[in-house]
Amino acid sequence: MVRAESLTRVDAALLSWLQAHSTPVGHTIARAVTRLGSPDLILTAGLLVAVILAARRETLLLQGWIIALVGGEVLNAALKRIIQRPRPPHSVISSPESWSFPSGHAMESLIGYGMAAYLIIVLVPAARARRGAIVLAAASLIVAIGFSRMYLGVHYFSDVIGGYTAGGLWLAMSISGVELARGWQSRDRASRWEETA
Repeated sequence: MVRAESLTRVDAALLSWLQAHSTPVGHTIARAVTRLGSPDLILTAGLLVAVILAARRETLLLQGWIIALVGGEVLNAALKRIIQRPRPPHSVISSPESWSFPSGHAMESLIGYGMAAYLIIVLVPAARARRGAIVLAAASLIVAIGFSRMYLGVHYFSDVIGGYTAGGLWLAMSISGVELARGWQSRDRASRWEETA
């Protein structure tokens, strides 16, 4: 179990620095940014994307999307339960009744927005030419959400990094699984076409 007394120097120093240099305007901005990674928004966006994928009959992508989001939520809850790190003692907003490590906002926003960027690149032909810009936009939003959690004093630096690490691994596995399945699907279609040709 990770306890407050075993926090790294970086965690304690960065949290103290942010608290000392935070402002009311900064708090307002951070609250707005942190909402973009809230479970409610991720769930709403997740359902909307699922409906779009179902309407387009993108079965593999729909399955990958659901597995990525649901699996990320389950993984985050499991890690919190195993590690059981208390949240910072003082925060600008009321912190939820859950453990601190890893940051759910950081982890689930990386999975959600990362997977959304992947879907856009796969499904929108013009997006492939702008792949770098799409990835950069998603990454910037994800980093901003993670920083907002620290700025508001809800998470420590290592909570956010832990969320990014676990989320990144799960996202990579999810995308790899989808790409593997799409490859099998393409080969199956090609072999059926050759048989009928």
